[in-house]
Amino acid sequence: MTLSLGVLVSGSGSNLQSVLDACSDGRLDAAVRVVVSNKPGVFALERAAKSAVEAITLSHKAFASREAYDGALVEALRARGVDTVVLAGFMRIVTPVLLDAFRGRVINIHPALLPAFPGVDGQRQALEYGAKVAGCTVHFVDAGTDTGPIITQRAVPVLEDDTVETLRARILVEEHKALPAALQWLAEGRLVVEGRRVRVLDAPSR
Repeated sequence: MTLSLGVLVSGSGSNLQSVLDACSDGRLDAAVRVVVSNKPGVFALERAAKSAVEAITLSHKAFASREAYDGALVEALRARGVDTVVLAGFMRIVTPVLLDAFRGRVINIHPALLPAFPGVDGQRQALEYGAKVAGCTVHFVDAGTDTGPIITQRAVPVLEDDTVETLRARILVEEHKALPAALQWLAEGRLVVEGRRVRVLDAPSR
């Protein structure tokens, strides 16, 4: 099936760009229907505009609670025919209001090998802990913080002279591969959630 994506962002949107590029060149059977930022003026909005994708700002500061904000998100996403929500650098904890509206269809990309280093700045956490391997995780979102079932992970070595910036850049390369790949598996109906586990079925024969 062709996914109708709503992508939520808070920053530069490089993972958004990886999804837009994958849609454009045929690696991802999906269309981005709308990009929503909780912050005005971020570069992700410009990326959407350059790809002729509707981009809107919905500031969380205008709402009294997380639930009220997520209710407005759901309304905006449903109005545009979205069936799958992608958190691509979206720096907000989502609530059951959003998760129940798109049950089993909310996916996040996180810059660490979960369950290690959840929350903000996973790269810095890995470096300060002394980890020798870091990476990224694509996972389904649940009500916890980066605790949902893991779809795929990609690892990178932590080098002796790494800084947070160099490690972040190396992980980002893998993020840009992992997120479109996981979404394509979803589009092909290849993801089977069994409790905490996600099985990826073999690719359909052509």
